[in-house]
Amino acid sequence: MRVGLIIPSSNRMVEQEMVRAFPKGVHVHVTRLRMTSANHLAFAELLPRVGQATRALVDARCDVVGFHCTANSMEGGLEGEKQILATLERAGAPRGTTTITAIQRAFDAVAAKRIVLITPYSAATTEHEAQFLRACGYDILAAKGFELAGSDAYCATPPQFWRDRAIEVAQPDADAYLVSCANISVFSVIDELEAQLARPVLTSNQAVIFDTLRLIGWRDCRGCPGQLFGTMAGETPARVTSRSACP
Repeated sequence: MRVGLIIPSSNRMVEQEMVRAFPKGVHVHVTRLRMTSANHLAFAELLPRVGQATRALVDARCDVVGFHCTANSMEGGLEGEKQILATLERAGAPRGTTTITAIQRAFDAVAAKRIVLITPYSAATTEHEAQFLRACGYDILAAKGFELAGSDAYCATPPQFWRDRAIEVAQPDADAYLVSCANISVFSVIDELEAQLARPVLTSNQAVIFDTLRLIGWRDCRGCPGQLFGTMAGETPARVTSRSACP
């Protein structure tokens, strides 16, 4: 099976950390768009480029295509998310997802409604993400952005930073924690964090792995990080009550 990912040109964590976490037998193909920071595109300009990138991945016989940029996938709000998914479909993707779509499906899988949000973004971008999730029906108990100085800083920040920050903002009523951004390294501390917080810990990259595998019907997720993947085998995440997230 083949997974196609469309990512920002500045991203270095998808190949470095995310691709190697896919199960054996799933091949990942990545294409880049210049769409963030100085190369930021208006949403109307972005959609045709997403279509072109999708067609290139369809040429590689990808079984699912994911538009994988957390901030851009929610920039247009709920309607914009629908437009990106429709663009993937029109361009020939047999199945499609976006980062924010995958995150919602991951929340649903672990029955999480009350969320703690942690990002490397500015306060304004973090609040925009929190508002998007609230519009989907989630209760954002805390939203903390650490205002790192762009992609280089995102990539240079060690996983232990995110472990420590999540522990600092821990909320006893949280159902799950989201460490949001496709360009940060978190995988190596997910298990440790889940043990300390007794809650599922989700990341943008982890959620997209989960959703693309789910869409192609892949169920053997041994080696994938976090309680999220246990839901594919029918396991119940630690201390999460049964709640329904926004579909």
